[in-house]
Amino acid sequence: MGKATRKTQRRPAAGSVTTSAIRKPEGAVGPGRGEFNPDYTHVVKDLRRIGLLAGSLILGLIVLAFFLK
Repeated sequence: MGKATRKTQRRPAAGSVTTSAIRKPEGAVGPGRGEFNPDYTHVVKDLRRIGLLAGSLILGLIVLAFFLK
C-alpha cells in the first residue's frame, strides 16, 4: 500500500490581517483631505517664460531661413 496521508491545518498567511484590525479611529483625517493646497504660480510664470523664449527662437530661425535662401 501507499504512504499514509496526513491532514494539514491551514494557517493564515503571515501578511494577512483581518479588516477589523485596520479600522481608523472616528474623526481621523486621511492624508488626501484637508489642508494641502499648494501654490504653483511661480511654476506657471516659468512655463510661460520658457514658451515665449522657445517661440521667439523658432520665429527667429524662420526669419533667418528666408535671408539665407
